[in-house]
Amino acid sequence: MTTAYITHPDCLRHDMGAGHPENPERLKSVNGHVHEELPVEGLRMLEAPLAEPAQLKRVHLSSYVDGIFEQAPSTGYLRLDPDTAMNAYSLAAARRAAGAGILGVDEVLAKRARNAFCAVRPCGHHATPNRAMGFCIFNNVAVAAAHALEERGLERVAIVEFDVHHGNGTEDIFSEPRWQKRVLMTGFFQHPFYPYSGTQDPAPNMLNVPLAAGSGGAAVREVFERHALPALERFAPELILVSAGFDAHAEDLLGGLALVEEDYEWMTRALDALAARHAQGRIVSMLEGGYNLEALGRSAVAHLRALATH
Repeated sequence: MTTAYITHPDCLRHDMGAGHPENPERLKSVNGHVHEELPVEGLRMLEAPLAEPAQLKRVHLSSYVDGIFEQAPSTGYLRLDPDTAMNAYSLAAARRAAGAGILGVDEVLAKRARNAFCAVRPCGHHATPNRAMGFCIFNNVAVAAAHALEERGLERVAIVEFDVHHGNGTEDIFSEPRWQKRVLMTGFFQHPFYPYSGTQDPAPNMLNVPLAAGSGGAAVREVFERHALPALERFAPELILVSAGFDAHAEDLLGGLALVEEDYEWMTRALDALAARHAQGRIVSMLEGGYNLEALGRSAVAHLRALATH
């Protein structure tokens, strides 16, 4: 089976203003590196659908989703928080970003693909049940997890995060008691750092490890080998979702961690081996952060190469 590569031109039209680090060039870099460095015939190229309001409301309050739809601007910008804005194309882009994860889940469960990478923006892991923040409008990985559990009938889904920033929105959503036996969230993040959360796991299904600035591949491998991978083995997920942030790269100056491409490849291969044991190989990875364009492109290729080769 191939790896599904899911994206959409709408994700290139979302723009939050001149000089914003989360800009269309990020996705252009990922797409460009993938097409130049990977055999495209080994990928199943798919366009992301629009997530429906009901699918978004599985993890967001109805009032929040309705408000985003109603307030979405037709011209100019709407500022949702100090870091997050919408232009005329942002609603479509945000729906495509969430829809990509839904399609990825459907593709791997139907065995049309072994795994999937969703090259989308805006990112999602800071979006809480009731607000946008940190460049995120809808929580894409949470929407995908809820779709797998509520629509597709899975019992256990794991979310693994390797972004430099803690996924506070994902944690807020799945710390709720109704999800605690069905979702495990694990990973690492830099601390102290935005959004200044994550050091106290709020529920037994949360295992997120803070790392000091300057930590590199050795520290990340220790987190995986001592914490994340054993927890995943015990949980035995039927599907692994990845919040794939590449802003922990040493060249990404928006953060302070020191990973390189080989670290992303190592983590991905470790998750792929675990997925083969417990989840029929099923992984759906969703692009989160990454703001040095070259490091982002190279890291995404390393991640995708590990997904596509076994």
